[in-house]
Amino acid sequence: MAGEQPFVEHARDGDVHVLRIANPPVNTLRTEVRAGLLDGIKAAAREGARAIVLIGSGRNYSAGAEMTEFGKPRKPPSLPEVFDAIEQSRIPVIAAIHGNALGGGLELALACHARVAAPGAQVGLPEVKRGFVPGAGGTQRLPRLIGMEALRLIVSGDPVSAEEAVKLGFVDAVLQGDLEHAAVAWAREHAGDRFVLAKNRTDKIAGYDATKFDDAAKKLTARSRGQESPKGCVESVRAAFTRPFEDGLNVEREQFTRLVQGEQSQALRHIFFGEREAVRIPDLPADARAATVSKLVVIGGGTMGGGIAMSAANNGLPVTIVETSEDALQKGLARCEANWQRTVSSGRLSQAEYEKRRALLTGTTDFGKAVGEADLVIEAVYENMEVKKEIFGRLDKVARPGVVLASNTSTLSIDEIASATKRPELVVGMHFFSPANVMRLLENVKGTKSGPTAIATATEVGKRIGKLPVLVGNCDGFVGNRMTGKRGPQIEKLLLEGCLPQDIDRVMEAYGMAMGPLATGDLAGLDIGAAVRKARGTVAPVADAVVAAGRLGQKTSKGYYDYDENRKRIPSKEVEQIILDLAEKMQVRRRKIEDGEILERVLLPMVNEGARILEEGIAYRAIDIDVIFVNGFGWPAFRGGPMFFADRLGLKAVRDKLAHYAEATGDRNLQPAALIEQLAKEGGSFATLKGPGKV
Repeated sequence: MAGEQPFVEHARDGDVHVLRIANPPVNTLRTEVRAGLLDGIKAAAREGARAIVLIGSGRNYSAGAEMTEFGKPRKPPSLPEVFDAIEQSRIPVIAAIHGNALGGGLELALACHARVAAPGAQVGLPEVKRGFVPGAGGTQRLPRLIGMEALRLIVSGDPVSAEEAVKLGFVDAVLQGDLEHAAVAWAREHAGDRFVLAKNRTDKIAGYDATKFDDAAKKLTARSRGQESPKGCVESVRAAFTRPFEDGLNVEREQFTRLVQGEQSQALRHIFFGEREAVRIPDLPADARAATVSKLVVIGGGTMGGGIAMSAANNGLPVTIVETSEDALQKGLARCEANWQRTVSSGRLSQAEYEKRRALLTGTTDFGKAVGEADLVIEAVYENMEVKKEIFGRLDKVARPGVVLASNTSTLSIDEIASATKRPELVVGMHFFSPANVMRLLENVKGTKSGPTAIATATEVGKRIGKLPVLVGNCDGFVGNRMTGKRGPQIEKLLLEGCLPQDIDRVMEAYGMAMGPLATGDLAGLDIGAAVRKARGTVAPVADAVVAAGRLGQKTSKGYYDYDENRKRIPSKEVEQIILDLAEKMQVRRRKIEDGEILERVLLPMVNEGARILEEGIAYRAIDIDVIFVNGFGWPAFRGGPMFFADRLGLKAVRDKLAHYAEATGDRNLQPAALIEQLAKEGGSFATLKGPGKV
């Protein structure tokens, strides 16, 4: 239509033409962009251009393919058609990279005659993290430019800086000043150079050593835990070293097509889009504004409080830890320093950056003074309602009017905590996950009276300190802990009926979990769960017997497993005997339990509780639940989360399996949730569910 903004802007600077990708915000290579690039290259040739500079508008070069086009009929021109036009051009095409050049964006740059970049630009091929391989020649062109280093970049999917890319050899220069102006000057100066296209380079792939390649691939894929895309990347890159260019492209295309249609890639894309959706709060008023936070105060310098403080300092936010005694304060600060120093020792943090972060962290025992100066207070003491209410009563008296007060609680009622204040509308939960300086998830908890300012502040500060904030409603355990708590009774029954701890953990780790539930319990400390059960008046025969035997987990070198001096877990004969004795005492006849049954009986109770959470409006969307589990509970992203698992199984099958296990095990909690019954009857799914309630 007349007057529409073009997706590729064509500008002229004398004899150098500039093609600007204009598809904000990240300049994905949608159909119109590809067509615009092809038209621009042809037009530049007709008009006698001496060189072409290809750049992105706004803050990015290009984030790559438009993933919303996946699974749909592709409209021409394809990316390979655009690349062919570039490589056949007699006019050199120079990619000018700023911001990010990722995936197809980097592949576009690799097809160009040369590449220049702005300082700090990021370049990479992250497709493996979306469950497929680069599909437009990246696995063939990059090895021809940098050799074996390409295997590491492609299998890891991690980006590198423009400066590192120059060292590796796939960016020609980092240019200072305005990138477009500098790139035009560079292109004009080098227009007469003899450029060798990446596809025609052979020096970096000569002398292929299969043993060396296989050893490197084995190390890179060692932690992939059943994920298919890293292996597909390996085979595609191998083809670059062992086959002619066109044959290698065919191998890459076969791997891409196979993987992109598979369940793992669908799961990874589900989480990719879900993480962007989860931070959107549907019922937050349009005029809601987060408070300006220039100074954060954390009450408590223990493991959680210190981790929260580190997250703030890591991301440039000044933070003060408040402790009850000088000794406790110094121990907390020393713990933060030790964590940072370990990162410095590993080479992942420079000494200068450490000193910058450390300067942002202060500590005090003067509660009133620190809180009185705070723009946001996060309480992070141990999980005891009376203690938390006492602290919030004190906070309410000394915090300035309008300051948000947050609690890092994992299970306790935000409403009851807020009742200790005269500002319940400014009280919110901010549930961090351990270790708080590492884990990305932040469950922000909305109490009955939590107002827009509190919610907006928790969300914005969460994002600012590098977390993924997901808003949930107020209930016992919120979303993640409430759901994982429901698998406990079935794990107990599995142990009594025929499993040992290593059987359950083996199945869950084969599914892709970083650690099985029993090994995780040992890591956290079995006494913690025992204390919760005691407070709630519930029992777990096996877990209680293990704790009664003095087996509290890794901290006592024995829990469900025995642990050696390196904390390597070893199946425990003592625990096996505890289980056998209990089964005999409780007259439970043990049998062999197949892996499929173990998986279903661990996962389906969580799915069922997730459905109840949606019924109650504790979560806005099913994808929010999946994002919580992937980012906070070790659920493998390539499995998509518990609600994705249920959708793939089919909700009719989920309903029937839950009903079967409810009857077979006598666990009434496994009776299918009303929402599952409804969706199964309608042929629906969690993915298509329109939120049944509000948080």
